[in-house]
Amino acid sequence: MSAAARRITKEYAELQADFPPHVQAAPDENNLLHWTGTITGPPDSAYKGGKFNIDITFPTEYPFKSPTVKFTTRIYHPNVTDDGAICIGLLKSEAWKPSTKIEQILRALVQLLQEPNPDDALVASIAEVYNQDRPTFNKNAQEWVKKYAS
Repeated sequence: MSAAARRITKEYAELQADFPPHVQAAPDENNLLHWTGTITGPPDSAYKGGKFNIDITFPTEYPFKSPTVKFTTRIYHPNVTDDGAICIGLLKSEAWKPSTKIEQILRALVQLLQEPNPDDALVASIAEVYNQDRPTFNKNAQEWVKKYAS
């Protein structure tokens, strides 16, 4: 078993004992380096009621290189592109630390739904709506939840 596989196996065992709220994730049956999961929109967010699928791919160099995390469910969010790419600080290569665990990544994803970060936006037009007209942002986010994540 590779070092990455050992680390992922250990982290998965820890996760099963104590999953962060609003999130579930697990490795594929035949590939420990590929996970799928679901984030339920937190009740105190613009995404309440939504179920968002995520895809996590670990490099063979994990934990020395960060995993790639994407939303596979469309989401109206300033930090998520149309193809699901996510901008989140702790996954950036210059910020990644080998001590970062899968659980922290999952918690950060839930946090991103509760508190989008318009200052580090991937979609400037959505960040602008978020900053200038929060009621419209919330309405748009809920429309996308109904359309794509229900």
